[in-house]
Amino acid sequence: MAEIVYPPVIRLARVLFKALDYRFRIEGAERVPRTGGAVLVSNHISYLDFIFAGYAAFPARRLVRFMAKKEVFEHPVSGPLMRAMHHIPVDRSAGAGAYGHAVRALRAGEVVGVFAEATISRSFMLKDLKNGAARMAAEAGVPLIPVILWGTQRLWTKGRPRRLLQRHLPITILVGEPMHPTPEDDMTVVTKRLRERMAEMLDRAQRTYPEIPEGVWWQPRHLGGTAPSPEEAGEADARRG
Repeated sequence: MAEIVYPPVIRLARVLFKALDYRFRIEGAERVPRTGGAVLVSNHISYLDFIFAGYAAFPARRLVRFMAKKEVFEHPVSGPLMRAMHHIPVDRSAGAGAYGHAVRALRAGEVVGVFAEATISRSFMLKDLKNGAARMAAEAGVPLIPVILWGTQRLWTKGRPRRLLQRHLPITILVGEPMHPTPEDDMTVVTKRLRERMAEMLDRAQRTYPEIPEGVWWQPRHLGGTAPSPEEAGEADARRG
């Protein structure tokens, strides 16, 4: 497929990263295959996570096709960009279409990005994961690769004002060991193992982040921050539907 929009968007993003002097720590990027399909499964703490999860694949020179809710594709600004970059719209009332689209893309050798928590975590801890990512990887016969982001919530997240022009921001991107599910596997078990692996990676990202202050909104409760606990975050999500 023609890539007229995606490469210039990446170049622009890299210029902005440099201008804002983001302090990236990227580990495990060599685990993203240079050819063939793969499912990247990322935690979700910011509205901008697709940019940074996609950046994990930049060293391998791969373009990630993210699955995103169809409303993003209907927006007059983001919609044309999302379609031009061949991302995958998800209608939550009819998810089978998006699932099939993603499997076809994987079989064609594309890298597909999934936020398996389905929504941003207000607690900045890992929520329960949907098993669709594991099922897609198994059906397409491609690796399932965990990705953890930390620091992106400081730019723009639920319930907080945007701070898109922050300078010198540390951003951690960890890419974990690939998993290789098969159609014979129990997807509930695979997803449980994936979540355990991602939770360990997230804990390491949080505890080794260059800044670990207490009393700040973007820090999880158990590390001395004022973010909602997972239970409080769940209640907030339930109130807002």
